[in-house]
Amino acid sequence: MLLEFSVIFIFLVIAIMLSLVLYAVSYFAVLKITDIEKVSAYECGFDPFEDSRGTFDVRFYLVAILFIIFDLEISFLFPWSLVLGSVDYFGFFVMMLFLFILTVGFLYEWKKGALEW
Repeated sequence: MLLEFSVIFIFLVIAIMLSLVLYAVSYFAVLKITDIEKVSAYECGFDPFEDSRGTFDVRFYLVAILFIIFDLEISFLFPWSLVLGSVDYFGFFVMMLFLFILTVGFLYEWKKGALEW
């Protein structure tokens, strides 16, 4: 039994060693020149050195809600579409209710102007 697990142990040791070597090579091979563009805020658009209690625009929240709507829709629709042939009417109407709720959320986003920048 120990022989069976020794292959897994050797694989883990090689994987850890390889990841450490690659990390060390990337750490020492990279030029450490800081640039204003590299250290600036790029995801949310806010300067990270301001007061943390500052207000931000509601559009960022609306875009986050929009992302969640489409993310949930895809994560539920894809498996549902794979088993659509074996789903009864209850499963079909529950998914239609789910899509209706997502459509209401999308229309709310549209009405609030989250799609216009």
